[in-house]
Amino acid sequence: MAVNSTPEAPLPVGEVSRLIGGWIDRLGAVWVEGQITQLSRRPGAGVVFLTLRDPSYDISVSVTCFRQVFDEIADAVTEGARVVVLAKPEWYAPRGQLSLRAAEIRPVGVGELLARLEQLKKSLAAEGLFAPERKKPLPFLPQLIGLVCGRASAAERDVLENARHRWPAVRFEVRNVPVQGVHAVPQVVQAVKELDALDDVDVIIVARGGGSVEDLLPFSDEQLVRAVASCRTPVVSAIGHEPDTPLLDYVADLRASTPTDAAKKVVPDVGEEYERVRALRDRARRCVESFLQREERGLAQALARPSIEDPHRMIDERADHVSSLTDRGRRTLGHLLDRADSELTHTHARVVALSPAATLQRGYAVLQKADGHVVRAPDEVTAEESLRARVAEGEFVVRVDA
Repeated sequence: MAVNSTPEAPLPVGEVSRLIGGWIDRLGAVWVEGQITQLSRRPGAGVVFLTLRDPSYDISVSVTCFRQVFDEIADAVTEGARVVVLAKPEWYAPRGQLSLRAAEIRPVGVGELLARLEQLKKSLAAEGLFAPERKKPLPFLPQLIGLVCGRASAAERDVLENARHRWPAVRFEVRNVPVQGVHAVPQVVQAVKELDALDDVDVIIVARGGGSVEDLLPFSDEQLVRAVASCRTPVVSAIGHEPDTPLLDYVADLRASTPTDAAKKVVPDVGEEYERVRALRDRARRCVESFLQREERGLAQALARPSIEDPHRMIDERADHVSSLTDRGRRTLGHLLDRADSELTHTHARVVALSPAATLQRGYAVLQKADGHVVRAPDEVTAEESLRARVAEGEFVVRVDA
């Protein structure tokens, strides 16, 4: 419940501490999971002091337990071990400190860890964080590579040496962080975010050597997996050896079996590229030469054809035929013209023979009345009527005698 207080009537520190203790005392026992970072067992003391830390966040809490509680698991638990504790929250009023009073401590076994990781893996996969379509392609030749690894570690040496051996001009932006223990997850996440924020970084490699399942647990942490999933820069996971598959391998854009393998997959080999360029150049030269040879053969075959070798040959061969056809045409046309001329002469003679003018030449005359009507019978004229007589050489007027 809320406590009434004012600037004029503030609560003493002791009262506030007492109230907080009262509220905490009403809390029941809870099961808590964490990693032991500090362990203090003083000889002869009946209480053991531990510090329990959340590996995913920068949060720790003090734990106390009676020696007989801790002795049950003393042989299986050391600093760095993950445990599950049944504890009740306690408030130490004089110093205003919260702690947990453990009634039972259970070490977390490898089988249980693997089961939890499998469950987390299915949950993240259902969200689509491992989907292939989310994977980003790596650049062919990265100019600046971000590297997250342990300080002076074999993983760092393997990546740097192999990458520079393959491409001497490659540059690295290295972030040295703890790669196991309680501080590993937040610092690895921070390093990845820092490198992702740099515009010059083309790809990020997260590398670590081999180790036990417990040693590699930071790279299966949900916070790290989500941080990598949200990166805009391609991320390569190079954790442990070939059989090791932390959850980082599934969310990363590329999985490398070892740090050395990561260097080989991220950086091209300059010698191999030179050889590939040479092979492509030779192939291009062969293609061009083959094309030219094929075209030369085709041109030679075309030039060897009679129509190209002697272009006038066809014309010369056709010239006699054309001349023969021309002569034949002339003869045929001449015959037709001669025949037509003969027929025209005969027709003209017939026309002349049958024409009225020829009749008049023989002494005949044609009588026409004044209106031009030809007189054919005597009864067509009257006495004293004037007629026009037409003869071969002209015409004259005649009068009908009664």
